[in-house]
Amino acid sequence: MIKFDVITIFPDIFKSYIGESLIARAQAKKLIKINILDLRKWGKGSHKQVDDRPFGGGLGMVMQVEPIFKAIKKIKKSKKAKIILFTPRGEKFNQVLANKLSKLDQIIFICGRYEGVDERVAQKIVDMEISIGDYDLMGGELPAMVAIETISRLIPGVLGKPQLLKERISKTGGFLEYAQYTRPEIFEVKKKKWKVPKVLLAGDHKKIDEWKKMHGKVIE
Repeated sequence: MIKFDVITIFPDIFKSYIGESLIARAQAKKLIKINILDLRKWGKGSHKQVDDRPFGGGLGMVMQVEPIFKAIKKIKKSKKAKIILFTPRGEKFNQVLANKLSKLDQIIFICGRYEGVDERVAQKIVDMEISIGDYDLMGGELPAMVAIETISRLIPGVLGKPQLLKERISKTGGFLEYAQYTRPEIFEVKKKKWKVPKVLLAGDHKKIDEWKKMHGKVIE
């Protein structure tokens, strides 16, 4: 079982996500465990403060290092754990990285907010910084969901049958993504017929495999 610990100041964002569909089933089968932790539990004072103004000035507030440090110290249990901070400048998240992370016992995600996170978190606390794309978001909650889902589907039993992982083509976790069709064989729109490729209907698995490789894309 792999354990995901998510540190956030908006824990309610995750309620519907972790309680639905295959992610919920995977938790029920004890294939994965997801803990959503409110960073304010480790905040300062009566208001549970977790952010402050940046030294040198800036546009907004920055999340403080102290509550994050305390949270990590409390929840990190495994020597195989990885602590990950989501940031636009991080390493690009892809299938290869997801496959590597799926071998861990525990992954701790830190979801930044406001104008970012005290740089000492990146320098002294986390094992890696990850970005899910070349764009900026309001926080790390959506990237955490993306990472959890991508990693979870690589864990045996989460998707049910191994075939649902599509065509695995490398030890790094890459797979072949290809076009798929289902009934009806012919769908008519304004007297035009949208047909399923004949090769998929003939039952020749060798030719079908060749067609998939020719028309598919390898996702690494």
